[in-house]
Amino acid sequence: MKGILYGVGVGPGDPELLTAKAIRLLRECDAVAAPKSADGRQTALDIASPYIGQDKSILLFDMPMTHDRQARNASHNAAADALCALLDEGKTVVFLTLGDPTVYSTYWYVHKRVAARGYAAELVPGVPSFCAAAAAMGRALCEDGEMLHIIPATHGRAEEGLALSGSKVLMKTGKSVLEVRELLRQRGELGSAALIERVGMDGQRLIEDLDALEQPSGYFSIILVKEQSE
Repeated sequence: MKGILYGVGVGPGDPELLTAKAIRLLRECDAVAAPKSADGRQTALDIASPYIGQDKSILLFDMPMTHDRQARNASHNAAADALCALLDEGKTVVFLTLGDPTVYSTYWYVHKRVAARGYAAELVPGVPSFCAAAAAMGRALCEDGEMLHIIPATHGRAEEGLALSGSKVLMKTGKSVLEVRELLRQRGELGSAALIERVGMDGQRLIEDLDALEQPSGYFSIILVKEQSE
């Protein structure tokens, strides 16, 4: 009998934000998989580590943060091959991913490859980073009939996204944060925006005055822009 792959969201950084289901699966699974960055960081695994027993097999997969589609496809295919080999042995595997596996998650590309080969693969939601960011800021993401837009700031679509009506979440704003700040200034929305870096992690930083930024922020940065009332 073939095993099952679970794509488990570990939330934004605080281990206490893992769901009860995520913790149960980590205790019951045969192996735990997680992405590893080019510089060796394994953030998702570090977050979930309090719940991972020493008897678990750990697999780390290189997941390059690049726009090179060929390189990304190669890493996703390699991960899918390794995971399917474990599933053929009847193993239950938990693949950890930051935040939620359905929101800009590298894991999703592995998940759909495994599922397309006919293996059982399930998604286990986690707390999205922008929800944790709003909670840390003490503000609502949206109220009444407001629309909410999730915008990837790393793909050159910030200007297009900011033109939409409603409140906005700009994800992964690190390198483009100064550009986004100027777009907000031009739109008269700078006073409605706030940035949080590394929410739930060591070094969490909240910046409510974006003019205080003198250089690009880190990769784990989110800007919330609240819709201005008439």
